[in-house]
Amino acid sequence: MELQDAVVVVTGAGSGIGAALAHRFVDAGARVVVRADLVAGPMVDEIVDVSDRAAVAALVERVEAAHGPIDLYCSNAGIATGQGVDASDDIWQRIWDVNVMGTVHAARALLPGVRARGHGYLLVTASAAGLLTNLGDAPYTATKHAAVGLAEWLSITHGDEGLKVSCLCPQGVRTPMVTGGLDDGQMAAEVVEAMGLIEPEQCAEAVVAGLRDERFLILPHPEVADYVRRKADDPDRWLGGMRKLQRRLLGG
Repeated sequence: MELQDAVVVVTGAGSGIGAALAHRFVDAGARVVVRADLVAGPMVDEIVDVSDRAAVAALVERVEAAHGPIDLYCSNAGIATGQGVDASDDIWQRIWDVNVMGTVHAARALLPGVRARGHGYLLVTASAAGLLTNLGDAPYTATKHAAVGLAEWLSITHGDEGLKVSCLCPQGVRTPMVTGGLDDGQMAAEVVEAMGLIEPEQCAEAVVAGLRDERFLILPHPEVADYVRRKADDPDRWLGGMRKLQRRLLGG
């Protein structure tokens, strides 16, 4: 995909990966719709609750009416909890609505235009947790697995209609979600930090390269591919290793 003059929407662009993506896309010549008050450049200020189907549909309609067809929609907004299966139903519902339904709402709004034009691009920010797991955060792990599965399904089901899909699965990125810790989940943040953090700008550079090659899986941490292979080769050994890591982090 060429970013020059592309109309791009980035959700969750107030900081972290989203902000870095927006900056990098502007540098590449794209017209980006984000929170313009937080990201400098030739951008349009749009703030939307991605868990609200009507709000996402209205965003797509406004952008396309003002700037033309959306060439790339980055479903990047996401939240974490730092909690286990005993998290409240409200917390489980909220993270599902943001981490999964945000992409569902975007796909619903984008697909009619993609079918009419025969092309369009969706970037889903999942996580290495969606391919592996995130110790200390069950809702995040479950919803990021769902995000990866949804991205795969969209690529398979709508690829022949012109929808290209990439799934971004970074391991540890120096963002407020990680460096600020989590309310009840310091272990989840410590796991990510212990495995090595990259800067958001490095993640954005990997995304640009992945989009250029139109790769489905974008891995800013190449070692994640090795971890996934090991998990697939021997799931029981992998689970045992993760339990060992958890015991070590808990001091047991």
